[in-house]
Amino acid sequence: MKIADREAIKEWMKYRRQVEKMTFVDMDENPYQQKKRIAYLEAHPEEWFKYYFPNYYRCEPAPFHVAATKRWLTHERWYEVRAWSRELGKTARSMMEDMYLLLTGRAKVNLIVSNSLDNAIRLLTPYRIHLEANQRIIHDYGEQKNIGDWSDQKISTKTGFCIAAIGAGQSPRGFRLEEMRPDLILIDDIDTDEDCRNPEIIKKKWNWIEQALIPTVSISGNKRIRFNGNIIAPYCCITEAIKKADYYEIINIRDEKGRSTWPQKNKESDIDYLLSKISYFSAQKEYFNNPITEGTVFKEMYYKKMPPLTQYRFLVCYIDLSYKSSPRNDFKAAVLMGRWKDEYHVLKCWLKQATTQELAKGLVDIKRYVGDKTALYFYAEENFLQDIIVKELHDDIRRLNESIVISADKRKKPDKFHRIESTLEPLVTNGKFFLNESERDNPSMKTLEEQFKALAPGSKSHDDGPDACEGAKHIIDQKYYTDPKDMKFGKYLINNKRY
Repeated sequence: MKIADREAIKEWMKYRRQVEKMTFVDMDENPYQQKKRIAYLEAHPEEWFKYYFPNYYRCEPAPFHVAATKRWLTHERWYEVRAWSRELGKTARSMMEDMYLLLTGRAKVNLIVSNSLDNAIRLLTPYRIHLEANQRIIHDYGEQKNIGDWSDQKISTKTGFCIAAIGAGQSPRGFRLEEMRPDLILIDDIDTDEDCRNPEIIKKKWNWIEQALIPTVSISGNKRIRFNGNIIAPYCCITEAIKKADYYEIINIRDEKGRSTWPQKNKESDIDYLLSKISYFSAQKEYFNNPITEGTVFKEMYYKKMPPLTQYRFLVCYIDLSYKSSPRNDFKAAVLMGRWKDEYHVLKCWLKQATTQELAKGLVDIKRYVGDKTALYFYAEENFLQDIIVKELHDDIRRLNESIVISADKRKKPDKFHRIESTLEPLVTNGKFFLNESERDNPSMKTLEEQFKALAPGSKSHDDGPDACEGAKHIIDQKYYTDPKDMKFGKYLINNKRY
């Protein structure tokens, strides 16, 4: 036996002991009380889950969990896609729902499908262990283990239902329990990163789902088909299933207002910590159902050592305040840019999902960084300057014992993607746009680089940083060519060593 297999067995044995320990029963309960309790639990599925699966039901569900379960249990002929983020309990809830249907006699044949047979077996194992070791299930629904028809890949219970694991591409044809065809199909994590790089593989896998897997159900009988998984690529099995579903639901780790979608389990500080440890691309794919093809427009961003600030005629700090006030939704941006010869340089960048108060500190830091080395202008889109958020920003700046005058960018802006692509991409491609080498390890500069690489037509990725860069470039060009009072150079430094 391989070392990995031995370790897996150890983990499952530990899990089995945990199940036995946590599912103790009240042996003083009489048959009448037991029957009454079971009837109550079956009438209230959330209470049923909590009682029979205490090791999974460790915190209260979110409203979308309860609504999903109601849909699943109510409809006897149903096709649903749950594109839920990681850490939202889609696999655990699916197991509890399907065990409810199987143990209460409302379903008989359950297929568990994943991207490989090994992963399908891994998904089946908790079902098997609970049917073997969960004392509450055994006490209320009887002994389940059926010697001789009980393996890692397929189990048939004494009470008359069966569950089988199938890997993508395997033949499920003819699978049934006596005369009964599958009436529950769980397709969990069917997509893989490697497969999604090849559309032909996805097409082949999807054909297998539609031509071999789904036709195992009975046309005239009950059937519940559920897809669980993230949208990890623009074209994948989950996106194809969404087109066919009776109902689909896309739930991210945070909602449209930037708040945790399951605060009972995932605290804001915990989400912040984890997202800070992975790249923007990874976070968007795994937690926001927003797969990004890196480098669609900006394949690479270039860094170089910057000249002294005194060598710039003037600098522009362009501010993107974001329309939404939540600290965890759109990014607020402040980009310090200058023109040197025929190049555009991003000298400093402040780019965060943060509060107005934090932005104020970032602007003050930029002002103090420039000091009196050259002229500095602050600009923001005129629409923002009419907003109450600007008053808050100025108040926060004053509390830091500074004053900053923010001028209005009054132009009517065209489409954002076209504006950024047509203005900045040629500069990057031709070696005329650079990021400050000494700021390479600054998290905000890294985020700016990632937002540039994520930019694509129709993409849902954040683009506040590139948008601020385009705004700064526009103001720089205006001042360079149209404002006579700015036709001056930085300070001339005398080299005393020459005299």
